[in-house]
Amino acid sequence: MLLAACAQAPVATSVALPDPPARWAHADAAAQAGHDPLGQGDPRAVTLRTSWWAAYGDAGLQQTVAQALASHGDLASAALKIRNAELRAEAAGAAALPTMSGSVGANASRPLSGNAQRTTRAFSASVGVSWELDLWGKLRAQSDMAAFERDATWQDRRAVTATLAANVVRQYWQLAALNQRIAVASQSLAHARRTLDLTQAQYDAGAVSGLDVTQSRQATQSQELNLLNLRQQRTELRHALALLLDLPPADLPAHAERDALLLGAAARATIAPGLPAEVLACRPDLRAAELRLRSALTNVDAVRLSFYPGISLTGGLGTGSAALLSLLSNPVATLGVGLSLPFLNMGEMRRNPQIAQNDYEQAVIGFRQSLLRALGEVENHLSAVATLREAAARQTELVAQARRIDALTEVRFRAGAVPLRTWLDAQEARRQSELAQVDAELNLLQAQANLFQALGTSACVAPSPAPR
Repeated sequence: MLLAACAQAPVATSVALPDPPARWAHADAAAQAGHDPLGQGDPRAVTLRTSWWAAYGDAGLQQTVAQALASHGDLASAALKIRNAELRAEAAGAAALPTMSGSVGANASRPLSGNAQRTTRAFSASVGVSWELDLWGKLRAQSDMAAFERDATWQDRRAVTATLAANVVRQYWQLAALNQRIAVASQSLAHARRTLDLTQAQYDAGAVSGLDVTQSRQATQSQELNLLNLRQQRTELRHALALLLDLPPADLPAHAERDALLLGAAARATIAPGLPAEVLACRPDLRAAELRLRSALTNVDAVRLSFYPGISLTGGLGTGSAALLSLLSNPVATLGVGLSLPFLNMGEMRRNPQIAQNDYEQAVIGFRQSLLRALGEVENHLSAVATLREAAARQTELVAQARRIDALTEVRFRAGAVPLRTWLDAQEARRQSELAQVDAELNLLQAQANLFQALGTSACVAPSPAPR
């Protein structure tokens, strides 16, 4: 026991965790001044206590996300991992309890020689109990490690949930934007066909040359090809979204598809960030990393304590008789005490605690890097949302200008002031500007989804279920 006291004690790590900044560098100034991480000041704000996709006010989106969270295979697999972790934690806790054992036996014998042919029968039964005394806390440390891993597995499931929800939202908006692009392309194709009919009529009247007709026909065919490509992309995206809903490709429900992006959807979800440490506390990957860091630290104690002398108590009650009716006659009770001395293995006593300590140091470094990456992700996504919001506003102005130029060029073409190529170029510029507006709105919605996922908002919707 005196030698066991020489076992290596846990050494405080020399790796310091980074201090979180007081404020987000790219957050909205009004939100920074209020420090309202729970979003109580703005009823529309996406908060840490809400499902962030509900802020858009799109019933189809909410129904689609709910369906994915209820049926996806990754979540079912994560639930099985949680159950295994709970069973391991239960087994680790049961190691500190008495262990029962028992046996029942029967045999019969008959001599092979002599005149006596009597058969002798014997029956036996025994019950034993063993119990390891947790004098040094080794079993408690092992039980704590299993509990930390169980809780970390819960956080892993939340991480899968957050990722799945963000993927569904992104693909939902992508499909809506693609439908809107198809609508724009269809309108442009119809306009191009009318232009071709007008050019053909002018050619028949001798007002334009055959080159104008050829150019108009080329523009029409180009837009027909573009529309075909967009429709193929929509088919593939529908199949991808159906896979997230754990459905066959052809069974995508109607509520999972919009004809166009929701007007002003990005403006409906405002951000209410607070202190980084408070916000990032809801990120399941960081919480899982923190729990595994605690498990690694506990393992240092468990390994060190494993070299302390182990004391176990055993007891047994056994009977044996020549007849079953005398089973309980002449019971014999035994009680023993066993003492194990693992510290006699000096090599393992020196190496194993050092290995556990090094594993803990690696876990500290990994957690520090995870925290820094999380801070960087949030800062990047905040900056992207602010930039893309401004870009979307400017693109709206460009669309209005492109439509006006197209209308004025058409008037000049009909008056014979400009050639057909000038009007075709104005039409193409308007079409590209409208498509760029769809892309700008989609990029903003995608950036918001990335930001909400990085903040870990969906992980704060409900507390973790209580351990079984």
